[in-house]
Amino acid sequence: MVSAEPLPPAIFLMGPTAAGKTDLAIALRQHLPVELISVDSALVYRGMDIGAAKPSPELLAAVPHRLVDIRDPAEPYSAAEFVRDARQAMVEITAAGRVPLLVGGTMMYFKALLDGLADMPSADPGVRAAIEREALEKGWPWLHRQLAEVDPETAAELHPNHSQRIQRALEVYRSTGKPLSRFKREQREGGSDIGSLNGDYRAVQLALLPHHRGVLHQRIEQRFKQMLAQGFEEEVRALHRRGDLHADLPAMRAVGYRQMWQYLEGEVDATQMVAMALAATRQLAKRQLTWLRGWPDLHELFIDNVTGQSINFQEIAAHCLKILENEPIYKG
Repeated sequence: MVSAEPLPPAIFLMGPTAAGKTDLAIALRQHLPVELISVDSALVYRGMDIGAAKPSPELLAAVPHRLVDIRDPAEPYSAAEFVRDARQAMVEITAAGRVPLLVGGTMMYFKALLDGLADMPSADPGVRAAIEREALEKGWPWLHRQLAEVDPETAAELHPNHSQRIQRALEVYRSTGKPLSRFKREQREGGSDIGSLNGDYRAVQLALLPHHRGVLHQRIEQRFKQMLAQGFEEEVRALHRRGDLHADLPAMRAVGYRQMWQYLEGEVDATQMVAMALAATRQLAKRQLTWLRGWPDLHELFIDNVTGQSINFQEIAAHCLKILENEPIYKG
């Protein structure tokens, strides 16, 4: 009996914000025939550079990242679109004899790519606009309570201020009369999820993690201070001056951008803006770590030791390469 051809490899490099994922991905490229694909819901937007911790133009020229700068901030980008674009990029990279290295912290994108995404109803601009008006008038916690009345299962999974997902769940219900949770359950039971790897790739999954969150919090604070010094305020002012962007767009809801936008609107002062941005970034990191807790088949790489001392980056990279030596990455 002839054995089946081995699946082509792919590397998934995940982790919380400010853990050093991009630096590690670039280091791996010096040793492996990889090409990078960004898995970041903010890096897709043009003009959102400093606050999104986007690699510099010089670095992107030297080490190209796919799915960076592919959308204007006025145009939302969905998980379904990411799955489509990432799969296409993976196919092209594999066909060129290289290995896709997907790097980022948008865990929902990783999850959708690995496990598939339910085939949901398409967006209804009219219903979405009505929900946005209600949010402006009454707030997202009020809309979260409305969602709990019609789809308690989905509402229980969401924070009352998780605006994007509350909006989508209400939009599905108001457009179809059917809760989002029922769509997901029926499609899961019927095997109709779309977009998963479906055995097309052998994904080696890595995660940069902290033993102590305090180490990560220090990195978050240091990085945000660097962003401010690099001109983050002026970057958001330029977006604010356009006149066609508003606070409820997915791009402007990104951590850091939302708080700077509030500052430019005069809703908070500079000190409050910094405190709110740091708190929101720490909450983002907490959610990312929650996603990764119990994530199957995950190789853990720690940025600090059990006593809270940061680990040398070269040591982390060497450990990562040692893990990959035992996986189908090296060829020939």
